[in-house]
Amino acid sequence: MAKDILLEIGLEEVPARFVRGAMNQLKEKTEKWLRDSRIAHGEISAYATPRRLAVLVRDAEERQSDINEEVKGPSRKIALDDQGNWSKAALGFARSQGVEPEKLFFKELQGVEYIYANKSSIGTATSEVLAEGLKSIILSMSFPKNMRWGNHELRFVRPIRWLVALFGADIIPFEITGVTTGNATRGHRFLGEETLVALPSEYVEQLRKQHVIADVAERSALILKQIHGLAAEKAWQIAVKEDLLEEVLFLVEYPNVLFGSFDSTFLAIPQEVLITSMREHQRYFPVMDKAGTLQPYFVTVRNGDRTSIEQVAKGNEKVLRARLSDAKFFYAEDQKLAISDALSKLETIVYHEDLGTTADKVRRIRALAEALAGKLEVDEQTAADVSRTAEICKFDLVTQMVYEFPELQGVMGEDYARKAGEREAVARGIFEHYQPRFAGETAPGTVTGALVSLADKLDTIVGCFSIGIIPTGSQDPYALRRQAAGIVQIIIAHGFKLPLGDLFDLALNVHEARGMKRERLEIRKDLYDFFALRVKNVLAEHGIRYDVIDSAMAAGYERLRFTVERASAVFASATGEGKEEFKLATDAFNRVCNLASKAEGASPDPALFVEEVEHQLYRAWEQAHEAVTKAIAADDAKEALNRLATLREPITSYFDKVMVMAEDEAVKRNRLATLAAIAGDVLKLADFSKLVW
Repeated sequence: MAKDILLEIGLEEVPARFVRGAMNQLKEKTEKWLRDSRIAHGEISAYATPRRLAVLVRDAEERQSDINEEVKGPSRKIALDDQGNWSKAALGFARSQGVEPEKLFFKELQGVEYIYANKSSIGTATSEVLAEGLKSIILSMSFPKNMRWGNHELRFVRPIRWLVALFGADIIPFEITGVTTGNATRGHRFLGEETLVALPSEYVEQLRKQHVIADVAERSALILKQIHGLAAEKAWQIAVKEDLLEEVLFLVEYPNVLFGSFDSTFLAIPQEVLITSMREHQRYFPVMDKAGTLQPYFVTVRNGDRTSIEQVAKGNEKVLRARLSDAKFFYAEDQKLAISDALSKLETIVYHEDLGTTADKVRRIRALAEALAGKLEVDEQTAADVSRTAEICKFDLVTQMVYEFPELQGVMGEDYARKAGEREAVARGIFEHYQPRFAGETAPGTVTGALVSLADKLDTIVGCFSIGIIPTGSQDPYALRRQAAGIVQIIIAHGFKLPLGDLFDLALNVHEARGMKRERLEIRKDLYDFFALRVKNVLAEHGIRYDVIDSAMAAGYERLRFTVERASAVFASATGEGKEEFKLATDAFNRVCNLASKAEGASPDPALFVEEVEHQLYRAWEQAHEAVTKAIAADDAKEALNRLATLREPITSYFDKVMVMAEDEAVKRNRLATLAAIAGDVLKLADFSKLVW
């Protein structure tokens, strides 16, 4: 008869950001252990609150399934020695499978004989393996940060305070750090009490009676329902950010939404400051009107019932008032700081011991931004705005507001620069030069912001690469991958004709003046390899198939906007209505490219053509070549591909009537030169041999 399994790990409050990952990990490890242990089961549910992680397995069978399988060993040639006796390899195989050598037998597989062993065993009772198995699951869990407590050697996310382990109504006995399993769980820290769980199926309801909503999805839905109900009642727009909701979700066990207010005079401070203070420090949801303007109210979630909820609201108002008073003071004090004085303070802030101070970085950003503006030949005013924006882009790092709220860098810089009388383009550029800050955020909207952002990100990446800081595996402490993705996004969004090689050279020139620990060519190669993965990611985000990405990337990715256009054009042709015609064209291109690889580099000479089809193909190529060249210069990949496709029939006719590898060496070389000329245009768009049909 199948029974349910319940495992609950009771803990001191776990940091909210760790809870969901830990819950999912517990479920995954339980699923794997059951699978490896051959224990059939039904649905598995995971639960979590700040004080507990739990998993409930429905209908677990009372015995492991039996094993009866044939295991393949060495081939006959290896399994037998010269006298026909079992070799050491065969005897070792028999031992590893727990069978006697005389029970080994031969079977043929794909024309080769191998020895096999029949491996069989009777499944053990589930109750006999659960204790060791569940304990091993807990001990194998890992977390971003661990701690030890008491005299125990175990490192865990937080101290374990109780354990519930049940198979049906029976307790699964084991012990960890002096805590022994039982059937007693604990309710809400203040509203609940210890309660016994008679059966795993009663777990969720038993906790509900003790003011704990264990189901994460239910708790989340309850919070949102209360927030939306309050918004409808008050005619508010309550800004619910997913990351804040996720954090609040794992700060409470029994949620109740409440609201409070603050003095409207605080609204004189930029609303980004107020919102940041509410969200980051207090975990409050800000309240907006329909136009998106902040209102003097906040919404929060209490971990408890609605007893004395008004007093709770007043307490939160008092705390928030102190926070906003600090922000108001910082805001007023910061405006007394001249930008020039702020810049001088950057001289004392170390950016990196090998890369100088933050002021050094700003000087590099300015030099690089000015070089980029010159490369794009922007107008005089834009060039001046770029230079000034780059010069002061980091001045707000020394303000009290950014010191208190680092996430407001750029936001405060824009506000303070505008109040200091800087041009609007410069003020906006200070904010935009941090964009995109994260995946999904838009690129800077202005050319000024975009160029300074490129300069900042390029300086960071090239600077780190120049001193040997290159991301490996999951390690990327300087967020270089995100910075590179931002560069790609900006260039594509603005259509800047800035080849990657030019970007690298401009940044390397700036860092060479400083002095680099690595060779320039080595850094340049690493940069290309690093950016290749970022470009592939961007193409994948555009919904382009993996083989098309490989095909387009093989033609290079110097011009990022054109790379996206090429990949998109090839993907559309390979998957659209005319894909059969396109396949025939790519077959012709691939044949051309295969033979062209044998060419020696000379240009085709029409005087050496023997057959009329050679003249026909050459004339067709000359017409297509001119059109393809113009289309490529205009980043019009679709037009270039269409023009190239007109060569399909002349190529097919050519191969039908001409022997490329002619006996006459001069004729052969000339024919290969013709194919090389065509291949040169083809490979500017893609390597079509990488397409999967």
